[in-house]
Amino acid sequence: MRRGEIYRTATRVPERGDRPGFYVVVSRTFIAENPDVSTVICAPVYSQVLGLRSEVVLGAEDGLPRVCAVRCDFLMLMFKGKLTQFVARLSGSRIEELDHALRHALELPT
Repeated sequence: MRRGEIYRTATRVPERGDRPGFYVVVSRTFIAENPDVSTVICAPVYSQVLGLRSEVVLGAEDGLPRVCAVRCDFLMLMFKGKLTQFVARLSGSRIEELDHALRHALELPT
């Protein structure tokens, strides 16, 4: 598991209306790869694009079934074991977009 990878959950997630969903790993790779750490920070992916600066729009070219948005305003701590289906890894340019969206969501200086 690495930062910038997209996973789908097989189990139902209460925060998502008890439905499975897609998530992008935003924890640094050191944490994501560490077998002694059982959780990672993820940003959920939603099918509705709101046009927020804290979103990253993804689509088929990113391995997802339709146009959707990573919402960096709703970061979640997820057990690695729930992220069971690897979908894709974000490109370098998409990771840059993710970094900008995270900075905006967390009100970090640029």
